[in-house]
Amino acid sequence: MRSLFGQTLLILLLGLALSHGIGAWIYGSDREQAVRAVGGLAVAQRIANNTRLIEEAPPDWRPRIVAGLNDPTFRVALAGAAPTFEPEEEGGPVSEAVKDFVARQLPATADRRLKVAVATGEAGQPGFGHRGPMHPGFRGARHWRGLRAAVALPDGRWLVFATALPDDAPAVSRQFVLSMAITGLVLLIVSVWAVRRLTAPLDGLARAAERLGRDMDAEPLAEIGTVEMRRAAQAFNQMQERLKRLVENRTAMLAAISHDLRTPLTLLRLRAENVEAGEDRERMLATIGEMDAMLGATLSFARDDAKPEPRRPVDLAALLASLVDDMADAGLKVSMEQAAPVTLACQTQALRRAVANLIDNAIKYGGAARIALEVTATTVAISVDDDGPGIPEAERERVLQPFTRLEGSRSRETGGIGLGLAIALSIVQAHGGALTLANRPAGGLRATIALPR
Repeated sequence: MRSLFGQTLLILLLGLALSHGIGAWIYGSDREQAVRAVGGLAVAQRIANNTRLIEEAPPDWRPRIVAGLNDPTFRVALAGAAPTFEPEEEGGPVSEAVKDFVARQLPATADRRLKVAVATGEAGQPGFGHRGPMHPGFRGARHWRGLRAAVALPDGRWLVFATALPDDAPAVSRQFVLSMAITGLVLLIVSVWAVRRLTAPLDGLARAAERLGRDMDAEPLAEIGTVEMRRAAQAFNQMQERLKRLVENRTAMLAAISHDLRTPLTLLRLRAENVEAGEDRERMLATIGEMDAMLGATLSFARDDAKPEPRRPVDLAALLASLVDDMADAGLKVSMEQAAPVTLACQTQALRRAVANLIDNAIKYGGAARIALEVTATTVAISVDDDGPGIPEAERERVLQPFTRLEGSRSRETGGIGLGLAIALSIVQAHGGALTLANRPAGGLRATIALPR
């Protein structure tokens, strides 16, 4: 979860889980209160209906009607005197609400007497004659309270009722769980889509920056997305254009300087040749020759950088084999291990020059060069081994810089001006690859070009 997409999605999911949890708690509390209210209302309505039925029936019918009204969840009985309720059973908001509702549902009379009591303990206590839910809709309730009510009839007898009220309800129901699951899934899908839509331009910006490091002429970044992303893309494109002009101006200036220095250097060579033969004359001519070689290499490097070669697919193994054959025909000690064909889109001449520079470097300082090609699922590695003294670890980064040469065995007497490795590094980086130098355990140096497939 280190990416912006993962962290943003995690925050949204945590908020979603928290809101669902709070919603479930509110729903459970409200459901419990609703179950209590509905349970009391249903019992009160049933008591009022049964009382009116019995009051309106002839007196000799009442015992049979009462017997017919009894069921396992609701008990009705006729009593000759008012029943006595335990003190702890009377009063309370539920009993008062049931009493008030029943009184309003029955015909108003001057001597209407009504008693309601709700037990404080579990349903099924002695005297309530009931041990189960009063309605299938409340079967999920875990706790019940017993309810007893007595209504005085016009003939002086009392109609006694006994049932139970649900005291709680399940916190969640199957429908609630299904609803929350569907809602959560929809919100998750929408959140993933929204976060991906918001972060995708950032990923495109990162890829564009990586592409710019390999190719200054890469396509500009599409200016799409939110206002902030469009501004960022516009700023990136402007930066790319400025960098491109800067590199072009630097390259043009370098080429111009190298070209303009050729004329005074040629005049200097002519004057040195008119000097009398001797050790000083030879030294001057050697120095002039070295300067001329440096200017020539610099001018060639600038020209190649100013005119980038288009990329095309090529068999890299065949390209390396052709290069090795050409250098071997020229009398150089170079060889290559057998390699299977592998196709790679690259700047053919530029990559050929980079490998040639590494081979030339290996022959100059190691006497021979051995080429190997290794292919993996993601990279293509070209290694060039020599039998020279190698390079100290502290100098390996510095030797890749332009005009950098090491002393000792890699002295100026061997030729070279210190641009070969720098040119190779520039070409490899333009292909999105890496050039590394390492001393081999058996002796000598190994230069490796790793290119992405």
